[in-house]
Amino acid sequence: MSTALRRLGGLAYRRPWPIVLTWLLVLAGIVGLALTSGGGISSSMTIDGTPSQRVLDELRHELPAASGGAGTLVFTVPAGERLDTDARARGIAAAAAEISTLPVIVHLPSSPEAAAGGSPATGPTDATPRVVPGSTTADPAPAHGPLILDGAVVPGVLVSADGSVGMLQMQFTSQVDALPEGTTAEVIGLADKAVAGTGVTVLPSDSLDAIHPPIGGHEAIGLAIALLVLLITLGSLRAAGLPILTALTGVAIGVGAAFALSSAITLTTATPALALMVGLAVGIDYALFIVNRQRRLILSEGLSSADAAAAALATAGSAVVFAGSTVIIALTGMVVIGIGFLTTMALVAATTVALAVLIALTLLPALLGLVGERICSPGARAGGQSLAESQEQGPASRWATLLVRRPWLAVTGVVVILGVSAVPALSMNLGMPTGKSDASTSTSRQGYDAITRGFGEGFNAPLVVVVRPTEGRSMDPRDLGKITAALQERDDVASVNLKGANPARTVAMFTVIPDHGPDDPRTAALVDDLRSPDLPLASDAGVTLGVTGLTAINIDITDRLRSALPEYLAIIVGLSLLLLLLVFRSVVIPIKATVGFLLSIAATFGLTTAVFQWGWFNALVGLDTGGPLLSFLPIMVTGILYGLAMDYQVFLVSSMREAHERGMAPRDAIVHGFEHASRVVVAAAIIMVSVFAGFVLSTDTMIKQFGFTLAVGVVIDAFFVRMTLIPAVMSLLGASAWWLPRWLDDLLPAVDVEGEHEAPQPQPDRAAVAIESSR
Repeated sequence: MSTALRRLGGLAYRRPWPIVLTWLLVLAGIVGLALTSGGGISSSMTIDGTPSQRVLDELRHELPAASGGAGTLVFTVPAGERLDTDARARGIAAAAAEISTLPVIVHLPSSPEAAAGGSPATGPTDATPRVVPGSTTADPAPAHGPLILDGAVVPGVLVSADGSVGMLQMQFTSQVDALPEGTTAEVIGLADKAVAGTGVTVLPSDSLDAIHPPIGGHEAIGLAIALLVLLITLGSLRAAGLPILTALTGVAIGVGAAFALSSAITLTTATPALALMVGLAVGIDYALFIVNRQRRLILSEGLSSADAAAAALATAGSAVVFAGSTVIIALTGMVVIGIGFLTTMALVAATTVALAVLIALTLLPALLGLVGERICSPGARAGGQSLAESQEQGPASRWATLLVRRPWLAVTGVVVILGVSAVPALSMNLGMPTGKSDASTSTSRQGYDAITRGFGEGFNAPLVVVVRPTEGRSMDPRDLGKITAALQERDDVASVNLKGANPARTVAMFTVIPDHGPDDPRTAALVDDLRSPDLPLASDAGVTLGVTGLTAINIDITDRLRSALPEYLAIIVGLSLLLLLLVFRSVVIPIKATVGFLLSIAATFGLTTAVFQWGWFNALVGLDTGGPLLSFLPIMVTGILYGLAMDYQVFLVSSMREAHERGMAPRDAIVHGFEHASRVVVAAAIIMVSVFAGFVLSTDTMIKQFGFTLAVGVVIDAFFVRMTLIPAVMSLLGASAWWLPRWLDDLLPAVDVEGEHEAPQPQPDRAAVAIESSR
């Protein structure tokens, strides 16, 4: 592979314009497709085969009007005031009336009489507990009631007991993200217009809140820091700009392609943001490895820019191919889990990584060809002879020497620090995002808090319970009344409302409001209990119960992802052991590298749990409350960090292996390899941390969690594990670190990751180089 990459680098360097123009055409074509695709970002996350999704799929056939999405408008007034005064009540009633006339709003029967054949409700139905025919218990004095205007009930509007909060619940004809463009904005606009001038504030629920673009300008901060690090590392603006340029090209094509396909695939908010994070980070780093290697060969070996570019592709380019392959394999491995939206996220991110590798191997050497000898200034060339000596006396050399002299201190310190950091992960609570965990300045958080204050937190977590007779018979009003009463009598249920039934009354749908919020374990326990075949309610009434709705769907997604995490970890561990055994031809190094990765992952999740769930120092990330971690965060972060950890492992330990194979003593090889590779690895890690940390400034809590977790994970794995723990453990092991049974050595194919077996290239004409570089 090294020989092929050398030829590719030389060709791209000598004939740059065809390659540059090809990538420009690809970029232009992708951007054009993205702008005309007609797709967009979806807010829905579903998993086929889960109990809630099966119930929803059945409803689409049996009760189509009930299978759409739901939304809530919350009305609030200043503290100490009421919203059921005449002017305000009329404004809210007008809002409910106008919204109910929209064709996307479903009008379902709101009582057993209507379900049995009476007239439908005239507007959105409410969720107030009520007495129905056949019920044996009365309404237990609810802390809320309907809005009354001129002695009549305003359909669909609830008001809290103190009159400070109102709520209009809506059922749509389809899922919210499948509604015609501008529908939710129209709904909110009608409400705002109706209550204008009355002092009433309208707050939309999460489902009605507009989907914000995942790219908000905060990425520029990370890029600015990355550019500064590149300037320090590479020594010139010309050289530092190339990795930024190639990385931006790669993510523009990758993310653009995702948007171009968004009409055919489900593109969630997190999908393009995650691809942007990973694509920028690896794109900059992979280009940095190659440009840095080219400059080193020019400054320390005296090669011409052309020869150095070809040699850099043969050496650092080989490592980039391997490093990129590990990230791609780790991401595409998520396909085996069988979760649709997660597969899309993984494949889009993997595509941006693949593009980063291809661009680093083709476009980058072409750009180097356009820059020519100007990649290094005459001043840098003049000081190139002292490069090796300064490294041998630099901080990297001193740090590596300290590690091999005091290995037990380093190992103990890292294990204790990361072990303590991992403790919060033992109480990690996974879930899907809700308004509860958003910043207090967001409308979603304000709406969530207002509903909790006025009606109870359970109203933020409505459940849709679908009831079917076991023998296919029809249910009469008394049957429906008994079911309503039985559900209402539960201690963990706040209220129950019959939403409707099909004409044959073989399917009925209820809205059940739990006592607790959407991320409370007691709500999940309620869902499990209602689904139980041993539920007395089901056996007594001769019916089966199914549970769906956004809350139940999110609970099912979380359960599925939680159960898939151990399986994916097993895949990652096995893959890590196999790849490292192949690269380093050692039994011990793969084991310690994998154990170090598991330690870094545990510490990463521990710190993320402490900040986002426990609320420790969460003001630093722009939040003021704790909440569950995103349910698919552990799997995605594990795959990405595994690939990045193997990048650092390869670049550091392969240099140590090369020194050892040339005859150096084990400890000397550790120090020599560390000082040879650590500078660029430190720069690469800082760049990745800067890019990921820039996303913590996003207003989206999901993106915040991803940015923070990846940034912390890189810090832990790069600086604590790869650059401290691994060299110290290798020092303790000595020559045994490189032990491999002969029979296994014969079986394994030779893998030349850094191109170390490449034949030396002829020295250049230094006079010609000096003349060219001065132009």
